[in-house]
Amino acid sequence: MSHSKFSVKYCVLLPIVLAVTIFLWAVPVSFFGIDALTVVQQRMIAIFVFAALMWMFEIIPNWTTSLIVIVVMLLTVSDKGMRMFCDPQYGTLIDYKSIMASFADPVVMLFLGGFVLAIVASKYGMDAKLAKVLLGLFGKNPKFVLLGFLLVISLFSMFMSNTATAAMMLAFLAPVLKALPDNETGRVALALSIPIAANLGGMGTPIGTPPNAIALGALESAGYQISFAAWMEHMVPYVIVMILFAWVILMLFFPFKSKKIELHIETKHDKKTWRTYVAWITFAVTLLLWVTEALTGINSNIVALIPLAVYTCTGVFGKEDIKEINWSVLWLVAGGFALGTGLNKTGLAATLINAIPFSTMDVVIVILIAGAVCYALSNFISNSATAALLVPILVVVGSAMADPSAPNHDQFLQFGGMEALIPFIAVCASLAMILPISTPPNAIASSTGLVRTKDMAKVGVIIGVFGFILGYFMLTEFFPFDRVA
Repeated sequence: MSHSKFSVKYCVLLPIVLAVTIFLWAVPVSFFGIDALTVVQQRMIAIFVFAALMWMFEIIPNWTTSLIVIVVMLLTVSDKGMRMFCDPQYGTLIDYKSIMASFADPVVMLFLGGFVLAIVASKYGMDAKLAKVLLGLFGKNPKFVLLGFLLVISLFSMFMSNTATAAMMLAFLAPVLKALPDNETGRVALALSIPIAANLGGMGTPIGTPPNAIALGALESAGYQISFAAWMEHMVPYVIVMILFAWVILMLFFPFKSKKIELHIETKHDKKTWRTYVAWITFAVTLLLWVTEALTGINSNIVALIPLAVYTCTGVFGKEDIKEINWSVLWLVAGGFALGTGLNKTGLAATLINAIPFSTMDVVIVILIAGAVCYALSNFISNSATAALLVPILVVVGSAMADPSAPNHDQFLQFGGMEALIPFIAVCASLAMILPISTPPNAIASSTGLVRTKDMAKVGVIIGVFGFILGYFMLTEFFPFDRVA
């Protein structure tokens, strides 16, 4: 971080955030003009605004903000916090165990299992071997090599971190990019295929990207269940359509001049041991259990812990590998869940539902505005932070419209209800790919020096708008989750 950025963040932005937070915390409850608002609920509003501003400005790492939020909630709105704050006379307090449980939410465990699978896949060279086999199917024609990269990257991103997938694929692609002539416009298409496919592919599974996990966790808390297989059943077709659309757009803007492209992917760990077989078999069994949840009855969150147990007891996954788990993402997601718990358990959600006429608003406008705000924010702050910020609010909005007594109840159900609104927000969060700062895969593509910001923005806007429209109609009209048999 440059000195000027450091100064602006800590000398200007941080004091502003703290001043706004303290103001919202300290003003009389009557300032908000909301009947029945309690002091505890007022504190939750201040904590929520603090999290929002800190995530937007990224004054400190996002996961650090999540930890601060959880600690402040434990101290000031829980039943075991500071005595001067945590008196029942100030409003309904939260069971401190509920707040701490955010760290071990079942969806956090699902993500943890996904990280372990990805680490083992890389450790035993499974990723490189699969990439070599899959990319080999697309031959040497540049157009089909581009399609191969888009499809393979999107497939890997469904089960690995988008950032790790993008970094791995850039390693495979770097020699090819260097070998192509300087006037080969197709080089830009290949470089852009990395972030586009990584961002889109992550939508395909619950473990593909943090916004999916945040959406699923919020839905579960609200009493809605979407299985691993059901999520894939809906989102994989969406990903395929988006990848094919992206392929056409990239070829249109950056056509290839070369007639042939040679790919050389080196694979390691060719010497197989019994642990290699354990790694492969456990990986395959885990995926099989995830997609057959309806048949086996084993919850996908429980399945996620199977590879962790098998790999650790066989030595496939050791103590050094634990350091590679992306704990910052898990803690960021936990912070989002803690905010959701605070909104619900303090009664703030119910108070807002009664105070703001969500139940009378036009459902289409609510869904489109929520999606547009999420998409816009995600282009400037991390998609995980955006989802953690917006999903708890939109669960409140959805709950108001889902109330049988609400005037727009029938319209809300007609458009897929909560199971359309919240997954649509997860989709919008992952569509943000206009700027190098929008997502880590975008930054990785920008690091090649081949992609100009205006080219990334041009392609990103087109794919984002198309994905927004397709996601809306698919989740509300064509194939909403609530119509799965």
